[in-house]
Order: sequence, then C-alpha cells, then structure tokens
Amino acid sequence: MTSHANIDAALDWITCFVAGCLNVHFGKVGHYEPRPFVYQEDDSWIGRFVKNQDTGACEFALLMLALLPHLHPGVFDKLLAEHMPGGGEFPELGGTRGAGYRSFLPTGETAQFVLAGSNFEGRLEVQHALSAEQWLGRQRVLWVEPVREGEPAMSGRLIVNPEIVEEIVTGKVGHPAFSTDFPAEHIETPMDWDDLVLNPMTRGQIREIEHWIKHNDTLMSEWGMRKRVKPGYRALFYGPPGTGKTLSAMLLGKHTGKEVFRVDLSRVVSKYIGETEKNLSRLFDKAENKNWILFFDEADALFSKRTEVRDAHDKYANQEVAYLLQRIEGYNGLVILASNQRANIDDAFVRRLQAIIPFPVPRQEERYEIWRRTFPAQIALAGDVDWRHIAARHELTGANILNVTHFCAIEALANESLQIDLKSLETAIRREYVKEGKVM
Repeated sequence: MTSHANIDAALDWITCFVAGCLNVHFGKVGHYEPRPFVYQEDDSWIGRFVKNQDTGACEFALLMLALLPHLHPGVFDKLLAEHMPGGGEFPELGGTRGAGYRSFLPTGETAQFVLAGSNFEGRLEVQHALSAEQWLGRQRVLWVEPVREGEPAMSGRLIVNPEIVEEIVTGKVGHPAFSTDFPAEHIETPMDWDDLVLNPMTRGQIREIEHWIKHNDTLMSEWGMRKRVKPGYRALFYGPPGTGKTLSAMLLGKHTGKEVFRVDLSRVVSKYIGETEKNLSRLFDKAENKNWILFFDEADALFSKRTEVRDAHDKYANQEVAYLLQRIEGYNGLVILASNQRANIDDAFVRRLQAIIPFPVPRQEERYEIWRRTFPAQIALAGDVDWRHIAARHELTGANILNVTHFCAIEALANESLQIDLKSLETAIRREYVKEGKVM
C-alpha cells in the first residue's frame, strides 16, 4: 500500500457519493446509500486524520468535498455533464466559479445537497457541522467562506486549510512565508543555553516558562485547571538592545520543541482603519492550535498606543490594542513581548502577564564570561589583554561584545596575524562606541 492509496480511495469514495446523489436527483435510481470508507493504516494525511480523529461520515464527506477541486479538479463538471449535456443552471447544487479557476467550486449549499438533499433537518445538521463552534471550524480544518451581508450564509465556498492541501500534495507543511498576510518570520539558532550569559534571576524566570511549556497540558487537562485558568502564557522581556531577549526566545523554542515566530509589528500596524485587526486576525488564525511561540519584538509600537481619546485616530488606535489584548488572551501558546523599557508597555496589558522578566546590561562578572566564551580560540591573546580588566572598564552588552569579536576576527584573518593585543582590541571597542553614538 503506497502513501497515496488512502488519498486515491478517498477521492474515489467522495466521487461515487456525489454521483449517487445526482443519480437520485435526476431519477436514474430511487435511492443511494454511500458505502463506508475503509482506510489503510499508513502515514498519509488521510490515514492519520481518520485514525486520530473520531471522524463521522458527515465530517469526512465535508472535508473530501472541499478537497476535490484541489486534488481532482473538474469532477463536478464531468458529473453534471452526464445529466445536463447541454449545460444549464442547477441552483440546488450550489457552487460557484473562481476568478482564476474555471471549474466548479463547492459551497456550503453543495454540501447540504450532497449530504441531505432536500431534507430540511438534514440540511440544518450540515450547517451546524460547518459552524465555527464545531471541531472542523475550531481546529481550522474546514469552514465556509464569509459572504456579503444579506446573502445566504451557506452560499460561501467550502474552504479547507491550505496547510492540509500542502501536506497531502508534498508530504509536509513548510513554514509560512513572511508577507503582509503573515507578518512574522520563523527564527531559530544553533546556539545553546551555555552560549548565553544571563543574570541568574533572569535565567531562573525563563526556566519557569520552560516548566509551564512542559507541564501545561497535564495541568489543564488531567488536573482540571482549564475552567479556572486562561489558556496560554504571556511574558514581557524588557531591557536594552543586545541583552539576549531574542536569543532567549529562540532557545526556549529549541529546548521545548516549539517553533518561534518573530512578529514584525511594522507590517501589522496599518494607518487604514480596520486593517490592523485584519492583519492580527490572519496571524493568530494561522498560529492557533500549533503551540507556536509568538515573539513581538519592539512591542512598544503597538502596546503603548492607548491614550485618552482626543480624536477618531485615538479611538481606533485604542480599538487595535483592545483587539490584540483579546486575541493574545485567547491564544493557547506562549506570547513574548520584547521592549527596551518596562514603562513603555501599556499598564492594561501588564496586568495580564504571567511573567515580567528583566534583561539588564551584563554586570562585570557576566561581561567577563561573555568575553571569555565569545572570542575564538584560534586568536592568540597578547600578554597585555586581560579579560577581567576589559570587563571592568567597558560596560557593553552581549551584542556589543559579539560585534567587537567579529571585527577583531575578520581583521586578524585579513592581516594574517592570529594574535590580538590590547591596542587593537581597544580600537575595535572604540569603533563599537562610535557606532552607537557613545563616548569611550
């Protein structure tokens, strides 16, 4: 049995189902009873779906109807042509045509026709199965496209999650591309906790987040805390640039098996009324049920916008923050806000945080450790280079020290001299001060 066998069998099953319903409607047969779908246990998406989900015939048929145009285009047109060779309208079947796709696209009305015919109660059951409250909608498997005001709700297209189609076709789901529709990029690091020198208090608080990620499912499900505790975890990382906020988020993901996505708030926030909410909605809809870590870098751009309402702009800015608060509080994964200063974050959101973690400028002993661990072993140090002296004299962040190290390493290779003395090191440090507009 190949990995495509279940897909082929499922497509054949739903095609026979639609054909049987059309034969009944056009009087070719008096009754049609769909045969049960028999799947083979393999690693295909359909095989896992049927095995892992307690899928009824209705839900499975809805899913396959939505998948037909993606996996077997033209089936509906071919079946209709057998009964209506001259063409014509068939409003009972519903359906629509796409802007670039010329074949039949099933709608909610199509699902009602195939699964219930003209039976009113059966049609209501199909509509109920497609509602946002049922598991197909809750799990973002399948939904009916929203329609314009005044049009029947079930006249919207059946939309299947694109990731399902991608996995069926390619065997895997890639990371979503960074775009206006998905304003976040996947971030990861080859580094480890041993490569990051943090204040002990900061590291201890991050360890608490690791504990939440590891034990949250047990706490919520087995210990019955779901009805008392809101889903998800919300944390604020605050401190100067270069103190390890982003790297800590990446390491949290690396060591807990979670994907980390950095949200670009400049792509999220729009000057057009209502667009910010749409951008945020697309982001959270994509992340829902995946347990991604969402890292909002430079969170001040949105989370500090709430002000007294003086004009229409203030009113809508406050609405944007209120909407974001709502979506973050309902998100079942980890959300991290990053800011240079704690005071920049709106108090209304701070009260909703489980953790507020400082990332201070490294102290002298921590700077010494960073210098010692960061500098390449291939570069020999002259006798006048003392890391403890350098650490005591220069109050630099981890990112500053890395920049200095990078510059020194390149210069050592360019000069074909794998040794550095204090004068060369001080020159590189002075260059870093100048870059940041500081005086050495």
